Amino acid sequence: MLTSTHDVKWLQLVRASAVVAAGLLGPAPAGAQQPFTIGPISAEPGSVTSGTLRVAARPGDEGTTIPVSIVHGVKAGPVLALTAGVHGQEYTPVLALQRLRATLDPKALAGTIVLVHVANMPSFLARTIYYSPADGKNLNRVFPGRADGTLSERIADVITREVIERATHVVDLHCGDGNESLRPYTYWITTGDPAVVEAGKQMALAFGLDHIVIDRERPLDASKSVYLSNTGVTRRKPALTIESGGMARTDEASIAAIERGIAGLLRHLGMRAEGPAPVAQPIWIERSEVLRSGVTGIFQPAVERGHTVAEGTLIGRITDFHGRLLEEVKAPFAGEILYVIGTPPISKGEPVAFVGASK
Repeated sequence: MLTSTHDVKWLQLVRASAVVAAGLLGPAPAGAQQPFTIGPISAEPGSVTSGTLRVAARPGDEGTTIPVSIVHGVKAGPVLALTAGVHGQEYTPVLALQRLRATLDPKALAGTIVLVHVANMPSFLARTIYYSPADGKNLNRVFPGRADGTLSERIADVITREVIERATHVVDLHCGDGNESLRPYTYWITTGDPAVVEAGKQMALAFGLDHIVIDRERPLDASKSVYLSNTGVTRRKPALTIESGGMARTDEASIAAIERGIAGLLRHLGMRAEGPAPVAQPIWIERSEVLRSGVTGIFQPAVERGHTVAEGTLIGRITDFHGRLLEEVKAPFAGEILYVIGTPPISKGEPVAFVGASK
């Protein structure tokens, strides 16, 4: 029973977001589902097909491969792209997609799910954090990439053309890299087309993580989108970035949170009937800041992930390699530690911690 003007507006918003979530490209086509093809990989309706996208070699490198699976439903619907392994030691999303591929039933699915199992194979196999051993670049800072660029830029180009541009909705699955102790949260991008922004908000709620970082600073230029998820948003495709896990661990809780989130999204997008309900009481992180090191040395944290801190609280100390204090990192405002570096090595300019605050 609607008891107030607020209730009526809420119901109108839910109905409007459902229309948006069903596809910004218009209603699903009638008739039989057609085969779905990405590069050399083609899936018939009601099937699961796996294969490899090739990133061609160029002078200076041997190229690489991107393992992809397509779960193609029997009925038309959204095309949900799920990417994992953008950074080399972010393992929980990779394992979550392995499990997802084994459990999804394409015959009970409307639409298509594209699983990018390991986006950044050079970094994954070398176990490097942030930067690729092939070119020293952070893959999640070079989108939409370049076909004639370095290896990371060519990986981004292939993912943009073959995956993001074929999708209707995009979720880039991350966790804390091998050096980051992180509590789970979602980034909701608020720049761009208002309909895309609203659809992204509903996706964030459907994913179910209770901490949602409001990201107001993503680029608007589709040719300089920088981040994988923002590449979707700048192309009018609702997109999220998810963080669950960290420190190169493969803990069950972090993997299960990703599986649960994807199940919630499938229900929200109308791709599958069953699934968990959206998060009931989200914590909207209105203000956030990545704290960066001003020096190179050895980092010793003074807080843990999830800790609540006051303005000026000591986050950690950086010493030189003889133990002399070089820098004390302090909280710029009161909030919660969303992640903090959990290993000693630190280089100038690298993240030390991420602090967020709700209203």
